[in-house]
Amino acid sequence: MCSELTFICTTDVLADPGSYGFDVDHCGETVEGFLVRRDGEYHAYRNSCPHTGSPLDWVEHQFLDMDGELIQCAVHDARFEIESGECVMGPCPGESLERLEISVQGENIYLRC
Repeated sequence: MCSELTFICTTDVLADPGSYGFDVDHCGETVEGFLVRRDGEYHAYRNSCPHTGSPLDWVEHQFLDMDGELIQCAVHDARFEIESGECVMGPCPGESLERLEISVQGENIYLRC
């Protein structure tokens, strides 16, 4: 089992609220994901809509709605809770984004297995 930490970015690239997309090689696979920061908390998910499998962003690093309250899929406007990844609006109610495990160490954010 992989216990590796893979650097994603530094904390200063995320506003609060804010989001940041990334692609990293981690534990033998390419992981396409995104980070969300809100109220000083960090959350990470795979960049794949549970409804269509498409990426959620059309604009680089933009994953939040206009109010910064929900994650928004640019393809069909589904909305997801930031803390849980659960769909609360749109065509995939009850489904959730796939959470990624991260570690924040000082000013650095890492993906972990």
